[in-house]
Amino acid sequence: MIEQYVLDLQDIDETQVAVVGGKGAHLGGLSRIEGIRVPDGFCVTTDAFRRIIAEAPSIDDQLDELSRLNPDDREAIRTLSAQIRRTVEGLAIPGDLAAAITHALARLGEQAAYAVRSSATAEDLPTASFAGQQDTYLNVVGPTAILQHVSRCWASLFTERAVTYRQRNGIDHRTVHMAVVVQQMVFPYASGILFTADPVTGNRKIATVDAGFGLGEALVSGLVNPDVFKVRDGEVLDKAIAAKQRAVHALPAGGTQEVAVESQRQEQPALTDAQAVRLVQLGRRIEAHFGRPQDIEWCLVDDGFQIVQSRPITTLFPIPESGDQENHVYVSVGHGQMMTDPMKPLGFSMWQLTAMVPMHEAGGRLFVDVTRRLASPASRAGLLEAMGKGDPLIRHALETVLDRDGFVPSLPDAGPGGRPAGGPGGRPAGSAPAPIETDPAVVAELIERSRVSIAALERDIRTKTGPALFDFLLEAFEEHKRVLSDPLSIQAIMAGMEATWWLNDKLQEWLGEKNVADTLTLSAPDNITSEMGLALLDVADVIRPQPEVVAFLQGVDGDDFLDELAKRAGGTEARDAIEAYLDRYGMRCVGEIDITRPRWRERPSTLVPVILDNVRNFEPGAAERRFEQGRQKAQKKEQDVLTRLRTLPDGDRKADEVKKMIDRVRTFIGYREYPKYGIISRYFVYKQALLAEAERLVQAEVLSEKEDVFYLTFQELHDAARSHQMDDQLIHRRKETFRSYHALTPPRVLTSDGEALTGAYRRDDVPAGALIGVPVSAGTIEGRARVILDMAEADLEAGDILVTAFTDPSWSPLFVGIAGLVTEVGGLMTHGAVIAREYGLPAVVGVEHATRLIRDGQRIRVHGTDGYVEILS
Repeated sequence: MIEQYVLDLQDIDETQVAVVGGKGAHLGGLSRIEGIRVPDGFCVTTDAFRRIIAEAPSIDDQLDELSRLNPDDREAIRTLSAQIRRTVEGLAIPGDLAAAITHALARLGEQAAYAVRSSATAEDLPTASFAGQQDTYLNVVGPTAILQHVSRCWASLFTERAVTYRQRNGIDHRTVHMAVVVQQMVFPYASGILFTADPVTGNRKIATVDAGFGLGEALVSGLVNPDVFKVRDGEVLDKAIAAKQRAVHALPAGGTQEVAVESQRQEQPALTDAQAVRLVQLGRRIEAHFGRPQDIEWCLVDDGFQIVQSRPITTLFPIPESGDQENHVYVSVGHGQMMTDPMKPLGFSMWQLTAMVPMHEAGGRLFVDVTRRLASPASRAGLLEAMGKGDPLIRHALETVLDRDGFVPSLPDAGPGGRPAGGPGGRPAGSAPAPIETDPAVVAELIERSRVSIAALERDIRTKTGPALFDFLLEAFEEHKRVLSDPLSIQAIMAGMEATWWLNDKLQEWLGEKNVADTLTLSAPDNITSEMGLALLDVADVIRPQPEVVAFLQGVDGDDFLDELAKRAGGTEARDAIEAYLDRYGMRCVGEIDITRPRWRERPSTLVPVILDNVRNFEPGAAERRFEQGRQKAQKKEQDVLTRLRTLPDGDRKADEVKKMIDRVRTFIGYREYPKYGIISRYFVYKQALLAEAERLVQAEVLSEKEDVFYLTFQELHDAARSHQMDDQLIHRRKETFRSYHALTPPRVLTSDGEALTGAYRRDDVPAGALIGVPVSAGTIEGRARVILDMAEADLEAGDILVTAFTDPSWSPLFVGIAGLVTEVGGLMTHGAVIAREYGLPAVVGVEHATRLIRDGQRIRVHGTDGYVEILS
């Protein structure tokens, strides 16, 4: 049984992670690539680790205790993990195991120097790079020292950092085992790290080489700044040579030492350009072998490169599949839809099937390919203008790509149509046809058309099951798109938006006042999203006088509380009020464009904290008062504007034009929110039918649980309903992949080279230190920042300013109780902005990293008219 404890590197490949850990498996894979030199060595396998752990039964109890600790309780984790490490290091290595290791050493040379490196089974995996969480020991000499360092590597599975990482990422400590790599030491002239893709921009065609003198420890530990080479297509594009004052060298008797680099060598490059290019060629070979960009540790010895580690770069955003070798430019759909979290496969595939433009998935997010529209001058101007109105950062990112010679091909004009990605459902919003009359009956008719279409869907879907359901749904998606592309609906949306822009432009020009439309549109009629926020105030009015109901709701845990609620004094009325609210708005939820997200109707407890906030923070009748105050404020502003205009030269004409536009904006601006309500209403009907189908597949033992269908695309679910066959491993892999997507930040703009562009604000009119964003709702407000990432955890007081990543319509019930709004994502016409204006909340959106830069509880000032936020305390 000796062999199972030790395996030669040459006998290992990357499938053997469970036996030799991530690092060992990768090194084994590397040693099999032609032309790649890896220092000789062997792996002490995870069998050896399990054998050692079995020698100390006390570890079992300690691991139980560890798994119960809160990841934030650093003191307890530090103490217990140190105790486990001492236990492991104190265990005597059994004779047969020690013999297997010393026997392997004898083959390579007992008195040679070795690097002893930990290799955990959860390390260097495609979805989680655990770099630097376990230990590496360099220049270890002699069998006794090597056995001692193998024990230290085993113990390093329980460093405070590694333990905290596992607790935070939900990885069970017992499922991770430690192998140890023992490799012949190399004594390099230079060493460093090669990234086969640019780790900062994500560009897959540019490799980055970091290089320093001596052992790589100097770079990894931050002792020196490296020389940096950028290499593309076999040439050095750019290099920065650092003053390398220190290096780490090996000592003859073992161990390492920090030494000073002689002054004349400090500013010499650690590599020649030719060596950097050659190294990148080796890196490309390694990347091709592993099938994804790599982070590679290398050493230069006698003008030859040796590779001592390679792992995937896990921070890169994936690139949409295009099926060709052409250049492509993609714009994020999530930034337009106020939802940048990853979507599950059923979610993104349903959005693709019901969207008005083709969409491409990458990293669980959707993108629209705008290359052709950027290529022809006429459509380019329209696209940039539309994007700039929506999100200036997207426009700037696109202009950055256009500034690069030749990346976007130039095509002759393909006629009009610069259309932005991501109106409701990716609806193309281009040049509007002939304008419609300013008539409220138009909006009433559109709302009625939508209601009739949804009622027909609900009626017709009831009898459909199995493959017939999927055939029916494919037809329903066509009807869905027909409703979205109804020319009258698009005209109504554009009429409201164009009137807003016209009023803001003209009134700034004539009266010198910014964003006047924000006040003129307060409490506009027919805005389904702002009505949703006010309606929850009415629910609170029913609950407020009933102390028993309030007390019951404060203790709600779980979603089946409505029947129980009815048993309390005043509970029947409270339940009926919540039920009526859910009948009208229960299809909504945070991240609602992903059909797999739990709707309020499915998880009504989500609304309880918001209802309780409303009970606490408002007086009875608040909804009606709020709406009426907004309407009067808008009316007063209208009178003020018209009076001031009439005093100007040609004032009567200007006042008449403005009056017409005010009537127009108040008629149509509320409807802007309705198509999304229609989409989400239809989505809930689709979802209930698909979950009933999933239940049948669970009964037929095709699926283990109903919600597994969320990890299949619509087409795959259709196939499963037909064939009654399902690959369990596929679902398992998809769950892992989805989990990994949460760690990725989707870019606003992405190229086919993998370059992620965020864009920048080009402004110099803001105070130093202020956070810049897009002004979307006028006014200035000062207050306490509440940084809230999950609506269910909202706990707001009057006067608070909400700071969050994005706000889709489901956040609007929180808007009634806040004084201002700051988000990381958004533009002038995204949902959060429209509702902020409707409620008269000063708001700045598109503030990069707002939830990290502003701390919960800090005092901030939001400049909603000028588009910046100041942190005051």
